[in-house]
Amino acid sequence: MTHTLLAGAPFVAAHNHDLYLEGASLADLAKEHGTPLFVYSKAAMLSALAAYQRGFAGRNARICYAMKANSSLGVLQVFAQAGCGFDIVSGGELDRVIAAGGDPAKVIFSGVGKTRAEMRKALTAGIACFNVESEAELEVLSEVAQSMGQRARISIRVNPNVDAKTHPYISTGLKGNKFGVAHERALATYQHAASLPGLHVTGIDCHIGSQITESTPYLDAMDRVLDLVQAIEAAGIAIHHIDFGGGLGINYNGDTPPAADALWAQLLAKLDARGYGQRQLMIEPGRSLVGNAGVCLTEVLYLKPGEQKNFCIVDAAMNDLPRPAMYEAFHQIVPVSARATEAVTYDVAGPVCESGDWLGRDRQLAVQSGDLLAVLSTGAYCMAMASNYNTRGRAAEVLVDGDKAHLIRRRETVADQIACERLL
Repeated sequence: MTHTLLAGAPFVAAHNHDLYLEGASLADLAKEHGTPLFVYSKAAMLSALAAYQRGFAGRNARICYAMKANSSLGVLQVFAQAGCGFDIVSGGELDRVIAAGGDPAKVIFSGVGKTRAEMRKALTAGIACFNVESEAELEVLSEVAQSMGQRARISIRVNPNVDAKTHPYISTGLKGNKFGVAHERALATYQHAASLPGLHVTGIDCHIGSQITESTPYLDAMDRVLDLVQAIEAAGIAIHHIDFGGGLGINYNGDTPPAADALWAQLLAKLDARGYGQRQLMIEPGRSLVGNAGVCLTEVLYLKPGEQKNFCIVDAAMNDLPRPAMYEAFHQIVPVSARATEAVTYDVAGPVCESGDWLGRDRQLAVQSGDLLAVLSTGAYCMAMASNYNTRGRAAEVLVDGDKAHLIRRRETVADQIACERLL
C-alpha cells in the first residue's frame, strides 16, 4: 500500500503500514469516533480549489462550489472562508450556506423544480442569480418577483446537446435529459425572458454532466454557448456573465481527467480567440473540489466464504455510500493497517437487507474480523446522499487540518430520527 497507488494522494498516504489523512491516523480517528466514519482533508479541498484559482488568475471569474456534492456545514465553511460562492439547488441548501457563513450575494440557484416558496426565500436573501431551466419557470419567477416588488436576476440554462461521455445518470447536456432549455429554443426563450417585467437577464448557463474526464466535451459546449451569446446579443439582449457549470471528474480508479488549471487554459484560449475573454465567468465545480478529499472508515464485521463468492461484511452500507448501488460506481477499498498475509478475493458488502448493498466487488484484501477498511474518494455524493434506511443513523464526520481533527457532525441516533415523528 503505497501513496502513489491511492486515490486522494498525497493527502491520503501510508506511513509504517498504517493509513493517514494529512497528519491524522485513520485508525486513531475510528477508535475515537466509531465507524462508519467520514473523514475529510481540508488541505485536499484547498489544493483542488487552488487549481481553479490558478486557472482563473487575472480573470473576472467567480468559483461557486456546487454544494450538492457535499453540504456538510464544516465543508461549506472551508469554501466560504476561501471566498467561494455557492451553487444551490434548494431552499434548504441556501439555509446551509447562510449557516456556514457564506454570502448570499455570491449564490447561484440552479435546479429544474424551484418552488414559489424557494424563489421568495432566495429573492429575500438577495442571491446573485437564478439559473432558469424552463420557459414555464420564467413565468412563475417573474410573477413571484413582481409580487415582491423586485426583478429577479436570471441566466437561462441551455442544453447544448453535447455528450459528456459519462454515466447516463449523471449526464445532463443531451436532448434526452431533463435539464435546461433546448439549444434550438434558446434565442426565443431569451426574447421571452427579456419581455417579462419581473426578470432581469444577466447571463447564460451551461452544465453538461458530472465525472467528465475529457476536455473535448467542454470545448464543444463552449463553442455552442458562444454561438448563442452572439445570436442573443445580436437580438439586443446583453449577456453580462457566462456560466460554464462544473462536472470535472476525479481519479476513482486510474481515471485521468485534465487538471482544472490545464483545462481552463484551453477553454480560456478559445474564449479569447472568439472575443469573449473579458466577460465575467462563473463555474460550479463540486466533485472535483471534495471527492478525493474524503475517506469512509468501516469495520470488518464478518468474513463469509462461499462456493462462488467470498463476502467481507462491513458496518458501512448503501445508506452511507449510495454510489455503488446507484451507479455501480467504483471506490478503492484498502486496509487501514496492512497485514502481511495472503490476500483473498472478496465482495465488500454492508448489513442492509438489499442485494444491492455492496461497496466493492472482487477486491483483493488481506483482512480479519475487527480490521478497519478505508473506502477512498468518498468526499462527494456520499454523505450528501446518505439516508436512514433500516433505521440506520447517519455517520459522524471529521475534518482534518494538518494533525488536528475536528468533529463537524456527531453520529445520528435513533432518538434523532424519531424526534419529529408522532404516534396516533
